[in-house]
Amino acid sequence: MALIGPPNAGKSSLHARLTGSNAHVGLYPFTTQHPEAGMMPHGDVHFQLVDLPPVALEHPVPWLVNCLQTADAALLVADLGEPSCLDQLEAVQSVLAQQRVTLSERWPSPSIDADDPFALRLPALMLANKADGIADIDAELQALRELGGSRLPILAVSATTGLGLGDIGPWLFRNLDIVRAYTKIPGHPADKHRPFTLRQGQTVGDVARLVHQDVARSLRYARVWGRSGFDGQQVGHEHVVEDGDIVELHT
Repeated sequence: MALIGPPNAGKSSLHARLTGSNAHVGLYPFTTQHPEAGMMPHGDVHFQLVDLPPVALEHPVPWLVNCLQTADAALLVADLGEPSCLDQLEAVQSVLAQQRVTLSERWPSPSIDADDPFALRLPALMLANKADGIADIDAELQALRELGGSRLPILAVSATTGLGLGDIGPWLFRNLDIVRAYTKIPGHPADKHRPFTLRQGQTVGDVARLVHQDVARSLRYARVWGRSGFDGQQVGHEHVVEDGDIVELHT
């Protein structure tokens, strides 16, 4: 997940709070100069959040688009208490448009424009930060949607108080169509601590590739326990895995 936003929106504070990173936080703009990666836990999976420099017309970052091309989605951070919030968000969209990047409300996957192979449509979730100082958050979010004309989904959060931060992980998990697969060795219990993460529609063969390429090449069949089949069902490479399935690979 790429954390982007205008100067002083609180990206680095959110990053530090969500990941426990040592991201440098300052009261002055453009504190973040380089990508800062950290891991945000959600249950037994982790999301990698990359804090990027502020997006602003007066401070172009030529390599920003390269980072966005490798992201699964963007978290657009806005300062809900800033009077010029809408102008800042418009400037962010303008800078990204110059780099052929569009933030999209359509999840879960990035897409390429058929008419422009160099253009990128990146799923985005807006994080309306500093919401702890707002008396009527719902009314403020509604005004932000209507006046800004944005169709992006929005969560009200606060890096200072922790307001809404617990909603981010579950939201991303649902909207990225994440599937967790747990593996087991024949005759042993499943490893329920470190799942392999896939997307909806991926298969037993994809699980095998995540384990090891040699396993994928020599895979004969698998047995699954969970929602995708009856317990211990023997399946082939193309069997679609459901969230929480236990997969036993046989080579």
